[in-house]
This record gives sequence, structure tokens and C-alpha cells, in this order.
Amino acid sequence: MPDHSIAFVAADTAEARSAHQRLTHRYGVVDPEKAGVVVALGGDGFMLETLHRYLGRSVPIYGMNCGTIGFLMNQYQEDGLPDRVARSQAVTLRPLQMKARSREGRVVEAIAINEVSLLRETRQTAKIAIRVDGKVRLRELICDGILLSTPAGSTAYNLSAHGPILPLGSNLLALTPISAFRPRRWRGALLPETSETVFEIREPEKRPVSAVADSTEVRDAVEVSVRVHPEHQLTLLFDPEHNLEERILSEQFVP
Repeated sequence: MPDHSIAFVAADTAEARSAHQRLTHRYGVVDPEKAGVVVALGGDGFMLETLHRYLGRSVPIYGMNCGTIGFLMNQYQEDGLPDRVARSQAVTLRPLQMKARSREGRVVEAIAINEVSLLRETRQTAKIAIRVDGKVRLRELICDGILLSTPAGSTAYNLSAHGPILPLGSNLLALTPISAFRPRRWRGALLPETSETVFEIREPEKRPVSAVADSTEVRDAVEVSVRVHPEHQLTLLFDPEHNLEERILSEQFVP
């Protein structure tokens, strides 16, 4: 029988802390490490933090918006919360795994739920070569940066960089340049979810680049490989009328 015990975690804001106090007073206190569901109180940034924090537990996360946009969150409503959680619809997300090697030889691995981005560190543009599944697809991209996005992250930084919105279940990743200078007309690519993408930084001493996977940043990267993580899966819970798939679809028709 499913465990519907609920634990509450909150962002470090006055609104989220106040909501946490009211909800725990009303529904009780449960250890998040033992709960059947974790309710995250905050905004999208806190939701990403919560997903990372409980990645190893594979516990479903139900968010309630105490932030600004709240794209990954449900509406904040205190009444009938156990029933809402029980009726919620599950969405499975598959995060990205980044492996970045820095100029001094340090190797860092990190998980990204939205995207992995490469960004120039100085006034000079970056020069980046791109290989997909071992084949060179672009020998040199001159740009401010580039990112590889999951469907869930395609409406975030990817969309701001004029990348495509990917429906959930599309089994695709969006490869999107950031202010590309050469090739001037290259607007990115859609890649199969099964692919591995390797970014090689050209002239890394003269044109340093940082690699960012959610909150993990590697400065002075020389090579970055990205693929969908072969093991980790994340479960988000949404009210039927506010499901994530509908939100992502609706974003494509916003005037």
C-alpha cells in the first residue's frame, strides 16, 4: 500500500517559513527521510534544490508555490492537502549527468535537472567543438556559450536563449547556442535522449569557459561530456488541473 505520509520542507524566505509553520501545526511533523511524499514550499529554485537533496531516496515531491513564477509548483492551498496529494498525477523526469574536466586536470561529476550550460568567463567569445556519440558535428562554434536541456528545463534558460520547447515524453534533448557568432545561422539541434554530447573547449587559456550543471559550476573547463543519467529518475506530483505536461504545451502558444 502506498505511503502517503507527508513531510514539509521550506525555502529560507519569510513566506515559505510561515507556510511551513502553519502546515506542520495542522498536519504534523514527519521526517523527510522517512516520509512517503515530500511537500516543497518555495519557488522553482527551491524545487530544484529539493529534488537534488532527495535524489537518492526517489521520493515523490509535491511543490506548493511560495515564490514567484512557480512553473514546477502547484498552487498554494492549505485545505485538503492529503487528498490533493493522493489525487495528484506523477511526472517522471530523467536528469542529465555532467562530467567536466578542468584545465588543471580536476574532474567533476554533477547532476542537472534543467540543463547543462557552458558560458564564457571573459570578454572574449568562446570557441567550442561539439561531438555527438563520437562524431564531430560542429568543429568550431564561436559564441557566448551553449546549453543542453531536458524537456522539463526547455522552458527555462533554454527558452530564453531561443531554444525549442520540448514536450515531456518526447525523448529529446535541446542543444541550443547562446549568442552564436559563427556559424551565424546555426540555431541548435534536437538530439535523441540516448545520445552523449561532448564539448571540447578551444583555446581554453585565452578563452576560458565555465560548465554549469544546475548549482554546480566548474571553472576553466576544457572538456565536458553530458548524457541522460542511466539510473536516476525523479518523480514530481501535480494537481490534475495543473499538470506539467499541459504547462509545457501551453508555453508554446503564449503570445
